Amino acid sequence: MFRKVPDHEPLLLEACLMTVAHINRIGTAVPEHDIHHGFVDYARTMLDARKAAVFSRMAERAAITHRYSHLAMGDLVEGEVDAQDFYRRGAFPDIGRRMAQYEKTAPGLAEEAIAALGLNGSVAEITHLVVASCTGFTAPGLDQHIAWRLGLRPDIQRTLVGFMGCSAAVPALRIAQAAVLADPAARVLVVNLELCTLHLQETGDLETALTFMLFGDGCAATLVTAEPEGFAMADFRAATIPQTEDLITWDIGAQGFLMHLSGGVPGKIAQALREDLARGDDGGLLRGEGTQAVDLWAVHGGGRTVLDAVESGFGLAPDALAPSRAVLAAHGNMSSATVMFVLRRMMADAVAGARGMAMAFGPGMVAETFRFRKV
Repeated sequence: MFRKVPDHEPLLLEACLMTVAHINRIGTAVPEHDIHHGFVDYARTMLDARKAAVFSRMAERAAITHRYSHLAMGDLVEGEVDAQDFYRRGAFPDIGRRMAQYEKTAPGLAEEAIAALGLNGSVAEITHLVVASCTGFTAPGLDQHIAWRLGLRPDIQRTLVGFMGCSAAVPALRIAQAAVLADPAARVLVVNLELCTLHLQETGDLETALTFMLFGDGCAATLVTAEPEGFAMADFRAATIPQTEDLITWDIGAQGFLMHLSGGVPGKIAQALREDLARGDDGGLLRGEGTQAVDLWAVHGGGRTVLDAVESGFGLAPDALAPSRAVLAAHGNMSSATVMFVLRRMMADAVAGARGMAMAFGPGMVAETFRFRKV
Protein backbone atom coordinates (compact mmCIF):
# COMPACT_ATOMS: atom_id res chain seq x y z
CA MET A 1 0.00 0.00 0.00
CA PHE A 2 0.98 3.64 -0.29
CA ARG A 3 2.08 5.57 2.75
CA LYS A 4 0.75 9.10 2.34
CA VAL A 5 3.09 12.06 2.58
CA PRO A 6 1.27 15.05 4.16
CA ASP A 7 -0.10 17.20 1.38
CA HIS A 8 -1.09 20.82 1.07
CA GLU A 9 -4.58 22.04 1.87
CA PRO A 10 -6.75 20.95 -1.08
CA LEU A 11 -7.78 23.68 -3.47
CA LEU A 12 -11.48 23.83 -4.28
CA LEU A 13 -11.76 24.71 -7.94
CA GLU A 14 -15.37 25.71 -7.43
CA ALA A 15 -14.40 28.52 -5.09
CA CYS A 16 -14.37 31.35 -7.60
CA LEU A 17 -12.91 33.86 -5.18
CA MET A 18 -9.85 31.72 -4.49
CA THR A 19 -6.74 32.04 -6.62
CA VAL A 20 -6.16 28.92 -8.70
CA ALA A 21 -2.96 28.15 -10.60
CA HIS A 22 -3.41 27.07 -14.20
CA ILE A 23 -1.22 25.29 -16.70
CA ASN A 24 -1.86 27.71 -19.55
CA ARG A 25 0.41 26.28 -22.23
CA ILE A 26 2.98 23.53 -22.75
CA GLY A 27 5.72 23.53 -25.36
CA THR A 28 7.86 20.49 -26.15
CA ALA A 29 11.04 19.70 -28.04
CA VAL A 30 13.17 16.64 -28.80
CA PRO A 31 16.58 16.40 -30.50
CA GLU A 32 16.80 15.48 -34.16
CA HIS A 33 18.34 12.00 -34.01
CA ASP A 34 15.97 9.01 -33.78
CA ILE A 35 18.17 6.38 -32.15
CA HIS A 36 15.76 3.70 -30.96
CA HIS A 37 16.33 1.02 -33.57
CA GLY A 38 20.02 1.85 -33.80
CA PHE A 39 20.44 1.36 -30.06
CA VAL A 40 18.51 -1.91 -30.13
CA ASP A 41 20.88 -3.20 -32.83
CA TYR A 42 23.91 -1.97 -30.89
CA ALA A 43 22.75 -3.46 -27.59
CA ARG A 44 22.50 -6.91 -29.17
CA THR A 45 26.23 -6.73 -29.99
CA MET A 46 27.06 -6.15 -26.32
CA LEU A 47 25.24 -9.25 -25.11
CA ASP A 48 25.93 -12.96 -25.48
CA ALA A 49 23.61 -14.99 -27.71
CA ARG A 50 21.18 -16.01 -24.97
CA LYS A 51 20.85 -12.52 -23.51
CA ALA A 52 20.60 -10.99 -26.99
CA ALA A 53 17.64 -13.24 -27.79
CA VAL A 54 15.86 -12.17 -24.58
CA PHE A 55 16.69 -8.52 -25.27
CA SER A 56 15.20 -8.76 -28.76
CA ARG A 57 11.95 -10.22 -27.43
CA MET A 58 11.69 -7.52 -24.76
CA ALA A 59 12.42 -4.76 -27.29
CA GLU A 60 9.58 -6.01 -29.49
CA ARG A 61 7.19 -5.91 -26.51
CA ALA A 62 8.29 -2.49 -25.25
CA ALA A 63 5.72 -0.61 -27.40
CA ILE A 64 8.37 1.99 -28.31
CA THR A 65 8.98 2.92 -31.93
CA HIS A 66 11.03 6.12 -31.60
CA ARG A 67 13.46 7.66 -29.11
CA TYR A 68 15.44 10.80 -29.75
CA SER A 69 18.95 11.79 -28.77
CA HIS A 70 21.25 14.78 -29.14
CA LEU A 71 23.82 12.19 -30.27
CA ALA A 72 23.52 10.26 -33.53
CA MET A 73 24.16 6.52 -33.37
CA GLY A 74 26.23 6.78 -36.55
CA ASP A 75 28.27 3.66 -37.23
CA LEU A 76 28.50 2.49 -33.60
CA VAL A 77 26.72 -0.73 -34.55
CA GLU A 78 29.13 -1.68 -37.31
CA GLY A 79 32.22 0.33 -36.36
CA GLU A 80 33.97 1.54 -33.25
CA VAL A 81 32.52 5.00 -32.67
CA ASP A 82 29.31 6.96 -33.04
CA ALA A 83 28.87 9.92 -35.35
CA GLN A 84 30.21 12.41 -32.80
CA ASP A 85 33.06 10.24 -31.55
CA PHE A 86 31.44 10.45 -28.11
CA TYR A 87 30.72 6.78 -27.55
CA ARG A 88 33.70 4.65 -28.51
CA ARG A 89 33.70 0.89 -27.97
CA GLY A 90 35.93 0.01 -25.06
CA ALA A 91 36.29 3.65 -24.02
CA PHE A 92 32.92 5.19 -23.20
CA PRO A 93 33.28 8.77 -21.85
CA ASP A 94 33.84 9.54 -18.19
CA ILE A 95 31.51 11.62 -16.03
CA GLY A 96 33.41 14.84 -16.72
CA ARG A 97 32.99 14.60 -20.48
CA ARG A 98 29.33 13.72 -20.12
CA MET A 99 28.68 16.76 -17.93
CA ALA A 100 30.51 18.99 -20.41
CA GLN A 101 28.20 17.64 -23.13
CA TYR A 102 25.16 18.37 -20.93
CA GLU A 103 26.26 21.97 -20.41
CA LYS A 104 26.81 22.36 -24.15
CA THR A 105 23.54 20.79 -25.31
CA ALA A 106 20.86 21.29 -22.65
CA PRO A 107 20.33 25.08 -22.96
CA GLY A 108 19.63 24.87 -26.69
CA LEU A 109 16.99 22.16 -26.28
CA ALA A 110 15.36 24.13 -23.47
CA GLU A 111 15.23 27.19 -25.69
CA GLU A 112 13.44 25.17 -28.40
CA ALA A 113 10.74 23.99 -25.99
CA ILE A 114 10.26 27.49 -24.60
CA ALA A 115 9.96 28.90 -28.12
CA ALA A 116 7.14 26.41 -28.72
CA LEU A 117 5.15 28.16 -25.95
CA GLY A 118 4.76 31.19 -28.20
CA LEU A 119 5.50 33.69 -25.45
CA ASN A 120 6.69 36.22 -28.02
CA GLY A 121 7.06 39.62 -26.33
CA SER A 122 5.84 38.46 -22.92
CA VAL A 123 9.12 36.84 -21.86
CA ALA A 124 9.94 39.92 -19.80
CA GLU A 125 6.80 39.27 -17.72
CA ILE A 126 8.13 35.93 -16.37
CA THR A 127 8.63 36.30 -12.60
CA HIS A 128 9.68 32.77 -11.62
CA LEU A 129 11.72 30.04 -13.29
CA VAL A 130 11.56 26.42 -12.11
CA VAL A 131 13.89 23.91 -13.79
CA ALA A 132 13.81 20.15 -13.16
CA SER A 133 16.52 17.84 -14.47
CA CYS A 134 18.24 14.71 -13.19
CA THR A 135 20.58 13.94 -16.09
CA GLY A 136 23.18 16.67 -15.70
CA PHE A 137 24.75 19.18 -13.35
CA THR A 138 26.62 22.39 -14.05
CA ALA A 139 27.29 25.63 -12.25
CA PRO A 140 26.13 28.18 -13.22
CA GLY A 141 23.10 25.95 -13.56
CA LEU A 142 20.75 25.25 -16.44
CA ASP A 143 18.31 27.72 -14.87
CA GLN A 144 20.84 30.52 -15.21
CA HIS A 145 21.74 29.54 -18.76
CA ILE A 146 18.04 29.70 -19.68
CA ALA A 147 17.65 33.09 -18.02
CA TRP A 148 20.64 34.47 -19.96
CA ARG A 149 19.49 33.07 -23.31
CA LEU A 150 15.93 34.40 -22.93
CA GLY A 151 16.96 37.73 -21.42
CA LEU A 152 14.80 37.17 -18.33
CA ARG A 153 14.63 39.91 -15.72
CA PRO A 154 17.67 40.02 -13.42
CA ASP A 155 15.58 39.53 -10.28
CA ILE A 156 13.91 36.35 -11.63
CA GLN A 157 13.16 33.93 -8.80
CA ARG A 158 14.86 30.65 -9.73
CA THR A 159 14.41 27.14 -8.35
CA LEU A 160 16.34 24.08 -9.51
CA VAL A 161 14.80 20.66 -8.85
CA GLY A 162 17.51 18.03 -9.21
CA PHE A 163 17.81 14.26 -9.12
CA MET A 164 14.15 13.50 -8.36
CA GLY A 165 13.94 11.30 -11.44
CA CYS A 166 10.82 10.61 -13.48
CA SER A 167 8.44 12.11 -10.92
CA ALA A 168 10.12 15.55 -10.81
CA ALA A 169 7.62 17.31 -13.09
CA VAL A 170 4.96 17.16 -10.38
CA PRO A 171 7.03 18.78 -7.59
CA ALA A 172 8.13 21.41 -10.12
CA LEU A 173 4.48 22.24 -10.85
CA ARG A 174 3.75 22.27 -7.12
CA ILE A 175 6.43 24.96 -6.70
CA ALA A 176 4.85 26.92 -9.55
CA GLN A 177 1.44 26.60 -7.94
CA ALA A 178 2.79 27.90 -4.63
CA ALA A 179 4.27 30.94 -6.39
CA VAL A 180 0.93 31.80 -8.00
CA LEU A 181 -0.99 31.32 -4.77
CA ALA A 182 1.44 33.62 -2.99
CA ASP A 183 1.19 36.26 -5.73
CA PRO A 184 -1.67 36.01 -8.25
CA ALA A 185 0.32 38.22 -10.62
CA ALA A 186 3.17 35.67 -10.81
CA ARG A 187 4.01 34.17 -14.20
CA VAL A 188 6.00 30.97 -13.76
CA LEU A 189 8.03 29.22 -16.43
CA VAL A 190 8.61 25.54 -15.64
CA VAL A 191 11.19 23.59 -17.65
CA ASN A 192 11.67 19.81 -17.49
CA LEU A 193 14.75 18.78 -19.44
CA GLU A 194 16.42 15.38 -19.61
CA LEU A 195 19.30 14.09 -21.74
CA CYS A 196 18.89 10.46 -20.75
CA THR A 197 20.98 9.11 -23.64
CA LEU A 198 23.96 10.99 -22.24
CA HIS A 199 24.37 8.08 -19.82
CA LEU A 200 24.34 5.02 -22.05
CA GLN A 201 26.59 2.30 -20.67
CA GLU A 202 28.74 -0.29 -22.41
CA THR A 203 27.64 -3.42 -20.62
CA GLY A 204 27.00 -7.12 -20.97
CA ASP A 205 24.35 -6.98 -18.24
CA LEU A 206 20.89 -7.69 -19.63
CA GLU A 207 18.94 -5.64 -17.07
CA THR A 208 21.11 -2.56 -17.68
CA ALA A 209 20.72 -2.88 -21.45
CA LEU A 210 16.94 -3.21 -21.08
CA THR A 211 16.82 -0.14 -18.84
CA PHE A 212 18.59 2.06 -21.38
CA MET A 213 16.40 0.66 -24.15
CA LEU A 214 13.56 2.71 -22.61
CA PHE A 215 15.07 6.18 -22.33
CA GLY A 216 15.20 9.12 -24.70
CA ASP A 217 15.94 12.86 -24.57
CA GLY A 218 13.26 15.52 -24.35
CA CYS A 219 12.24 18.87 -22.91
CA ALA A 220 8.91 20.39 -21.88
CA ALA A 221 8.29 24.05 -21.05
CA THR A 222 5.15 25.10 -19.21
CA LEU A 223 3.58 28.46 -18.42
CA VAL A 224 1.74 28.56 -15.08
CA THR A 225 -0.33 31.60 -14.06
CA ALA A 226 -3.60 32.48 -12.35
CA GLU A 227 -5.23 33.18 -15.73
CA PRO A 228 -8.16 30.79 -16.30
CA GLU A 229 -6.84 29.05 -19.39
CA GLY A 230 -5.84 25.42 -19.92
CA PHE A 231 -5.76 23.09 -16.93
CA ALA A 232 -6.63 24.32 -13.43
CA MET A 233 -4.44 22.52 -10.90
CA ALA A 234 -6.03 21.22 -7.71
CA ASP A 235 -4.53 19.37 -4.77
CA PHE A 236 -1.11 17.78 -4.96
CA ARG A 237 -0.46 14.54 -3.14
CA ALA A 238 2.65 12.38 -2.79
CA ALA A 239 2.75 8.83 -1.47
CA THR A 240 5.48 6.26 -1.01
CA ILE A 241 5.38 2.49 -1.35
CA PRO A 242 7.13 1.11 1.74
CA GLN A 243 10.20 -1.10 1.34
CA THR A 244 10.72 -0.30 -2.35
CA GLU A 245 13.62 2.12 -2.06
CA ASP A 246 16.01 -0.20 -3.93
CA LEU A 247 13.76 -0.72 -6.98
CA ILE A 248 14.54 2.57 -8.73
CA THR A 249 18.01 4.03 -8.24
CA TRP A 250 20.07 6.61 -10.10
CA ASP A 251 23.68 6.68 -8.91
CA ILE A 252 26.65 8.76 -10.02
CA GLY A 253 29.45 6.54 -11.33
CA ALA A 254 32.84 7.24 -12.83
CA GLN A 255 31.35 6.78 -16.32
CA GLY A 256 27.99 8.51 -16.06
CA PHE A 257 24.81 8.15 -14.06
CA LEU A 258 23.97 4.50 -13.44
CA MET A 259 20.26 3.84 -13.74
CA HIS A 260 18.70 0.78 -12.10
CA LEU A 261 15.07 0.00 -12.85
CA SER A 262 14.04 -3.29 -11.26
CA GLY A 263 11.67 -5.67 -12.95
CA GLY A 264 9.71 -5.66 -9.69
CA VAL A 265 8.52 -2.07 -10.19
CA PRO A 266 5.28 -2.79 -12.13
CA GLY A 267 4.12 -5.43 -9.67
CA LYS A 268 4.63 -3.13 -6.68
CA ILE A 269 2.78 -0.31 -8.43
CA ALA A 270 -0.19 -2.51 -9.35
CA GLN A 271 -0.44 -3.88 -5.81
CA ALA A 272 -0.26 -0.43 -4.22
CA LEU A 273 -2.91 0.99 -6.54
CA ARG A 274 -5.27 -1.93 -5.90
CA GLU A 275 -4.94 -1.30 -2.17
CA ASP A 276 -5.45 2.43 -2.68
CA LEU A 277 -8.60 1.79 -4.70
CA ALA A 278 -9.95 -0.59 -2.07
CA ARG A 279 -9.46 1.71 0.91
CA GLY A 280 -12.21 4.12 -0.19
CA ASP A 281 -11.31 6.95 2.22
CA ASP A 282 -10.01 10.44 1.55
CA GLY A 283 -6.47 9.54 2.60
CA GLY A 284 -5.64 7.71 -0.61
CA LEU A 285 -4.44 8.95 -3.97
CA LEU A 286 -8.02 8.87 -5.27
CA ARG A 287 -9.21 10.93 -2.28
CA GLY A 288 -12.01 8.43 -1.66
CA GLU A 289 -13.77 9.34 -4.91
CA GLY A 290 -12.94 6.29 -7.01
CA THR A 291 -11.75 6.17 -10.60
CA GLN A 292 -15.14 7.30 -11.90
CA ALA A 293 -14.26 10.82 -10.71
CA VAL A 294 -11.40 11.01 -13.23
CA ASP A 295 -11.95 11.62 -16.94
CA LEU A 296 -8.34 12.15 -18.00
CA TRP A 297 -5.38 10.06 -16.85
CA ALA A 298 -2.02 11.73 -17.45
CA VAL A 299 0.33 8.97 -16.33
CA HIS A 300 4.08 9.04 -16.81
CA GLY A 301 4.98 6.27 -19.25
CA GLY A 302 7.93 4.74 -17.45
CA GLY A 303 7.51 1.75 -19.73
CA ARG A 304 4.72 -0.38 -21.17
CA THR A 305 4.64 -2.59 -18.08
CA VAL A 306 4.33 0.45 -15.80
CA LEU A 307 1.30 1.68 -17.75
CA ASP A 308 -0.14 -1.85 -17.71
CA ALA A 309 0.33 -1.87 -13.92
CA VAL A 310 -1.59 1.41 -13.50
CA GLU A 311 -4.37 0.16 -15.77
CA SER A 312 -4.59 -3.12 -13.89
CA GLY A 313 -4.23 -1.65 -10.40
CA PHE A 314 -6.99 0.90 -10.86
CA GLY A 315 -9.10 -1.31 -13.15
CA LEU A 316 -9.14 1.29 -15.91
CA ALA A 317 -10.68 0.93 -19.36
CA PRO A 318 -8.26 -0.23 -22.11
CA ASP A 319 -8.22 3.23 -23.72
CA ALA A 320 -7.85 5.25 -20.50
CA LEU A 321 -4.07 5.53 -20.86
CA ALA A 322 -4.03 6.01 -24.64
CA PRO A 323 -2.29 9.44 -24.45
CA SER A 324 0.42 8.01 -22.20
CA ARG A 325 0.94 5.03 -24.48
CA ALA A 326 1.12 7.29 -27.51
CA VAL A 327 3.86 9.42 -25.91
CA LEU A 328 5.78 6.31 -24.89
CA ALA A 329 5.62 4.94 -28.44
CA ALA A 330 6.71 8.23 -30.01
CA HIS A 331 9.43 9.24 -27.56
CA GLY A 332 10.19 6.51 -25.03
CA ASN A 333 10.71 7.43 -21.38
CA MET A 334 12.06 11.00 -21.16
CA SER A 335 12.17 10.92 -17.36
CA SER A 336 10.68 14.09 -15.82
CA ALA A 337 9.56 15.57 -19.15
CA THR A 338 7.31 12.64 -20.08
CA VAL A 339 4.14 13.44 -18.14
CA MET A 340 4.23 17.00 -19.51
CA PHE A 341 4.21 15.59 -23.06
CA VAL A 342 1.10 13.63 -22.04
CA LEU A 343 -0.61 16.71 -20.62
CA ARG A 344 0.19 18.67 -23.77
CA ARG A 345 -1.38 15.95 -25.91
CA MET A 346 -4.50 16.07 -23.75
CA MET A 347 -4.86 19.83 -23.57
CA ALA A 348 -5.99 20.43 -27.15
CA ASP A 349 -8.72 17.80 -27.10
CA ALA A 350 -10.06 17.92 -23.54
CA VAL A 351 -13.57 19.30 -23.15
CA ALA A 352 -14.34 22.02 -20.65
CA GLY A 353 -15.00 20.61 -17.21
CA ALA A 354 -13.13 17.35 -17.80
CA ARG A 355 -11.47 16.19 -14.58
CA GLY A 356 -8.01 14.71 -14.62
CA MET A 357 -5.29 13.16 -12.52
CA ALA A 358 -1.58 13.35 -13.28
CA MET A 359 0.69 10.68 -11.85
CA ALA A 360 4.40 9.95 -12.07
CA PHE A 361 6.58 7.45 -10.24
CA GLY A 362 10.14 8.05 -9.09
CA PRO A 363 12.89 6.77 -6.80
CA GLY A 364 11.67 6.01 -3.34
CA MET A 365 9.37 4.53 -4.72
CA VAL A 366 7.13 7.55 -4.69
CA ALA A 367 3.98 8.41 -6.59
CA GLU A 368 3.65 12.15 -7.20
CA THR A 369 0.13 13.21 -8.18
CA PHE A 370 -2.14 16.17 -8.67
CA ARG A 371 -5.67 16.69 -9.88
CA PHE A 372 -6.62 19.09 -12.66
CA ARG A 373 -9.62 20.28 -14.62
CA LYS A 374 -9.99 21.74 -18.10
CA VAL A 375 -11.39 25.27 -17.87
